[in-house]
Amino acid sequence: MTTLVFGHKSPDTDSTGSPIIWSWYLNEIKGTPATPALLGEPNTEAAFMLTHWGLEKPAIIDSIEAGAPVVIVDTNNPAELLDGINDADIRAIIDHHAMVGGLTTKGPIDITIRPVACTATILIDLMGEDAAKMPDAIKGAALSCILSDTLEFRSPTTTDQDKAVVAQLAADLNVDIPSYAAKMFAAKSDVSAFSDAELLRMDSKEYEVDGTKLRVSVLETTSPATVLSRKDSLIKTMTTVASEDGVDQVLLFVVDILNEEATLLVPNDLVKTLASKSFDVDATGDTVVLPGVVSRKKQIMPVLKV
Repeated sequence: MTTLVFGHKSPDTDSTGSPIIWSWYLNEIKGTPATPALLGEPNTEAAFMLTHWGLEKPAIIDSIEAGAPVVIVDTNNPAELLDGINDADIRAIIDHHAMVGGLTTKGPIDITIRPVACTATILIDLMGEDAAKMPDAIKGAALSCILSDTLEFRSPTTTDQDKAVVAQLAADLNVDIPSYAAKMFAAKSDVSAFSDAELLRMDSKEYEVDGTKLRVSVLETTSPATVLSRKDSLIKTMTTVASEDGVDQVLLFVVDILNEEATLLVPNDLVKTLASKSFDVDATGDTVVLPGVVSRKKQIMPVLKV
């Protein structure tokens, strides 16, 4: 039976590329039939990666058969996965996020969770010498994943291992890192085709703090003014998205990649209090700038207080 490899809902570059990378490894090196899948439409940067490297977009799935073999990458959070995931036969989990708990397996499995910036970094390490056998398109996917998750090494999650893997991949592919990263970030910044609701869900994670359910959304961009020009309509849409998604509040952090800061939209007193308690700032208007904050995993989620 073919193993499905997939990451989290609202797939970013890592959750789009890593299933492709690991499926190649399972098929070509381990002799295990595997197929990559997505749990939603990939964001604009991930779509750019697929086109640039000539990769086929994996099928988008919204359900999983009981007993189906799966490998989960780039998450270990059941809230970010399909309903019924615990009825599947989870064969492995490969991730770089904090353990959440709640996944159930049919037996002992391989679990690899490491404190690096990107799942693709872990995948290449797990491949060992076989990583050199990756075709250029797969290497390109890995390069894209790591540059995305590290924000071209601007993110505090970046490790020396991430940098070393990128250096090797870029050399193999004869890619100029700053030039290619700029193209990726430009693609990520083009959000003109998306509705406000789509923007609020595009790169988001559900998170609970002291009984308050949050959807923590991040938009990484080289043109924050483009997103913030839609501030009023985004704030109005937060109420609708929160109601539809069963959360108490949507948080939106607009991350300025080049200036390495985030702007948090402040629609109400709840978020005003959260901003004060979490980031020690006084939110007097409907936005507040957070200098140096670029990483949801390391600088946002761990400090949230309501």
